[in-house]
Amino acid sequence: MADETKTFKQITDTIIPAIGGKDNAIEAFHCATRLRINLKDTSKVDKKTLMNMPLVKGVNINPTNKQLQIIFGPGLVDRVTAYFIKHTGIPAAGDSGDAEAVKEAGENDTKKKKGWFQNFLDDLTGVFTEILPGILAGGILIGLNNLLTQNVFGSQSIIQMVPGLSGVSKIIGIGAGGIFAMLPLIVCYSATKRYGGRPVLGLAIGAVMMSSSLPSMSDVATGAAKPMIANVFGWHVSMTSFGGQIIVALIMGWVVAKLDNYFQKHLPGVIQFVLAPMLTILFASLGLFLVIGPVGVALSKGITDALLWVANTLGVFGYAAFSGVQQLIVITGLHNMFGAVETQLLASTGHDFLNPLMSVALMGQGGGVVAYYILNHKNKKAREISISAFFSILFGISEPALFGINLEKKYPLVGGCIGGAIAGAFVYLVKLNAISFGTTGLTGIAIAAPEHNGYLMYFLANLIGVVFGCIFSLILSKFIKPSHEDEVGEKDASKYGQLN
Repeated sequence: MADETKTFKQITDTIIPAIGGKDNAIEAFHCATRLRINLKDTSKVDKKTLMNMPLVKGVNINPTNKQLQIIFGPGLVDRVTAYFIKHTGIPAAGDSGDAEAVKEAGENDTKKKKGWFQNFLDDLTGVFTEILPGILAGGILIGLNNLLTQNVFGSQSIIQMVPGLSGVSKIIGIGAGGIFAMLPLIVCYSATKRYGGRPVLGLAIGAVMMSSSLPSMSDVATGAAKPMIANVFGWHVSMTSFGGQIIVALIMGWVVAKLDNYFQKHLPGVIQFVLAPMLTILFASLGLFLVIGPVGVALSKGITDALLWVANTLGVFGYAAFSGVQQLIVITGLHNMFGAVETQLLASTGHDFLNPLMSVALMGQGGGVVAYYILNHKNKKAREISISAFFSILFGISEPALFGINLEKKYPLVGGCIGGAIAGAFVYLVKLNAISFGTTGLTGIAIAAPEHNGYLMYFLANLIGVVFGCIFSLILSKFIKPSHEDEVGEKDASKYGQLN
């Protein structure tokens, strides 16, 4: 622990001067793998110094959005970011307690410059990064329960062979099912927090959405129940609960935050404590059942139907195209929108066909790294950075490979995309699916859907991505030649992996 703290201090002390000083930073936050710092001026960043810090797997600067991204990897990035924010005083994005400090630093001006779409993506990243551990836990628990209850290893399931595990299986099923059943409530909490409202009010409106006094949408759709009808000034409103409605939950989180901030600002201090939360929930509930709920449900259905239409209509070509370009989307940062889409897919269909496609796209880039290693194995630095990048790929993190090797050398990037596309076609042909999202690579097998020999097909699909990514990268290396083949950047690869 002492060594870790010492390393984090070294990182923090290096970052501040390397970004042009604390005054150049607006806010800091993290996604699943990267410390992200919004800056006033990206031209002041000393990328070489940042790359030479311990534990850093890559550095990316987005001048359009004025954002610095330092790649540390999952788990580690949480601890680095927490230490960095605590010891620098730089505001954390979405921290309502630092709202004034953020404004003083120019956050509002930066948001305008970034544009509504990039701000939307940043907010989605914040919302789903917050709740991803819960979703991941639920998905892996479902996968574990599938291993216990299905005939994966022979003619009998594990609980048939070991009856004492049947109770454990039931508890696991309840735990996993409870997480996904309450996803709208969890999303609403995170969205309210992200947009600067009091998170407990997000939980409150999430509870309204999931109210047990209302019939479920699925029961109403099948005719098993009738919707509750409410007369609101002559307007007959059909009311059901909103289980599985992630888009509605996202919108409601934003609405609750805006209402909460409005009432806190405009109500007198004497009555604010009592009336602000009450009025927030009252008006949010009215908006939920009168407008936002119906519109959000229609939008959710449209997104799900569109994805299923693309999958069913374009078939193998659609799968191949998506997995072929998915890692290019990661480079742009637009991949952060997939969290909301995947969550809605899971809530609507119980499966996520995008997850295995993302995994094989990742493994295609891993194949590109293997090709780079083969061509440069005599160079010590190339070997070290290749091995580090490939192991990151195996555990679902592509940024070290993308920004450390493939993007610079080009042929591994293109070859990896081709390998990913071929593996994506295989995913379609074997009907591979997932029961959750949030993890790819080796650990992604835990959330592979067991139908159609899912575990074996998952392994084969990812292997295909690596093999063909490597083959096509080797071929393309004959035609796409970097000017300095043996240079892998200034990063000292020996510093990788000091902490887990």
